[in-house]
Amino acid sequence: MVKQERATRTRETLIRSAAEVFDREGFSAASLSVITSLAGVSNGALHFHFDNKIALAGAVEEKALISLQAVTDACVPVGASRVQLLVDATQGLAGALRGDVVLRAGLALGGESARPVHVDLREHWRCWVAEAVKHAKAEGELRPEVAEEDVVTAVVAATVGFEVLGVRDAEWLSTATVGRFWRLLLPTLVPRGSLRDIEVEGTRSP
Repeated sequence: MVKQERATRTRETLIRSAAEVFDREGFSAASLSVITSLAGVSNGALHFHFDNKIALAGAVEEKALISLQAVTDACVPVGASRVQLLVDATQGLAGALRGDVVLRAGLALGGESARPVHVDLREHWRCWVAEAVKHAKAEGELRPEVAEEDVVTAVVAATVGFEVLGVRDAEWLSTATVGRFWRLLLPTLVPRGSLRDIEVEGTRSP
């Protein structure tokens, strides 16, 4: 039992250390020796858990997916709209990206051409947004002339853009920045009477 717990801790430490190095240097430039040094383990310990850097990157993506699902699975407040859920999720994602290096690295790994994508987190996000928009449209929360595909394109493009730009400037991931995006977009999406009911900075507790 003690050995199993130690092995689990070592694996988790390696995943987080790899995420930190991938986040800082990118997949191609990341060195396994730097990762093991940061984790405080030997190369042998690394290869006990992961065959190579590609396998380690895949583990980072799997861990990041758990964080992404925590954002999208959060319950919508009682009485809140589907559109508010979408706003809350984008604010939640930005907040998570500010503080979760594994999520940041996992999303960025999807844009690396030097390796096959193991878990496409951006595609998971796109699918979730598409489902949320579909429900909002079905429940009459969007203007009749608004096309679901246009909303999905706008939201996914903006949030992925915030993610990429936020690597160098965290202000792109701020509550205020995401709120400004929604303040600009919402008048084109929802009936005028619904605007006052939507909190562009989100309703979830920080």
